[in-house]
Amino acid sequence: MPDVLSAPLVVEFPFTRSLGPVQSAFLTGLRERTVLGVRTGDGRVLVPPVEYDPVTAEELRELTEVATTGTVTTWAWNPAPRRDQPLGTPFAWVLVRLDGADTALLHVLDAPGPEAVHTGMRVRIRWAPQRTGAITDIACFEPYESEATAESTPHSGEFADPVTGIVTPARLDYTYTPGRAQSAYLNALAEQRTVGERCPSCRKVYVPPRGACPTCGVATAEQVEVGPRGTVTTYCIVNIKAKNLDIEVPYVYAHIALDGADLALHGRIGGIPYDQVRMGLRVEPVWAEGARHPDHYRPTGEPDADYDAYKELL
Repeated sequence: MPDVLSAPLVVEFPFTRSLGPVQSAFLTGLRERTVLGVRTGDGRVLVPPVEYDPVTAEELRELTEVATTGTVTTWAWNPAPRRDQPLGTPFAWVLVRLDGADTALLHVLDAPGPEAVHTGMRVRIRWAPQRTGAITDIACFEPYESEATAESTPHSGEFADPVTGIVTPARLDYTYTPGRAQSAYLNALAEQRTVGERCPSCRKVYVPPRGACPTCGVATAEQVEVGPRGTVTTYCIVNIKAKNLDIEVPYVYAHIALDGADLALHGRIGGIPYDQVRMGLRVEPVWAEGARHPDHYRPTGEPDADYDAYKELL
């Protein structure tokens, strides 16, 4: 039985968003060790604050300050923290209803073990030493013995140098294991060959293969070697440098219809100025030493393909 292929993969991008007046006041308040909620038309105080009432959809703007102490309403123990989680040691995920609030805030509780955590326990905020205007300005919650509670008080929401935008890194780590069709495709690439599969119904050849025809929905098994040359069907010029990608901008990323294939695949175009790449350009793969896939595609020097030869693959 052949070895099962697998590889760790990471999808990561920074998500940037601007803040409205409510979220701006909330995050700026955290920077200043102040927790703000918003009051609804029926008098409830929501923490974290939202800009619209989740029940009535009424716009909310009346800010109010709540206490930095509160009560755990529910919890779950995390024995093995993951990368970039708030604490590096085992902790509890907790929902905390801060004194003066009517809703609970999700955060973490620093506790020695699950036996030290219970619903109804009193806790308080431990502030981060360095604060920037983010939810991480609350380093965590910690046990607190006081039974005293506090009411919310009106707050203008005005601070010096308010936070107006945030950048949140979104990341997904996972292990990918290809099936039969893609394993054959990847193994062929390691031999500097490109292999697709032909649909037994429509007779189209798909690269990379998925084990089934996307048009007919029937299983595919007949392997067909295609390329190595192909035609640029369409392309884009990339002007923003990607993190951890050692390619200088601008560069061109294109759809390339390999000879004998009925589906275009993606590839970077090199060996030609970015502003000279065009639809119909004939290209061939360039392999780096020891690589399992083409590094990029370069012009072959052949005349451009006629538009009618690839228009169905756009």
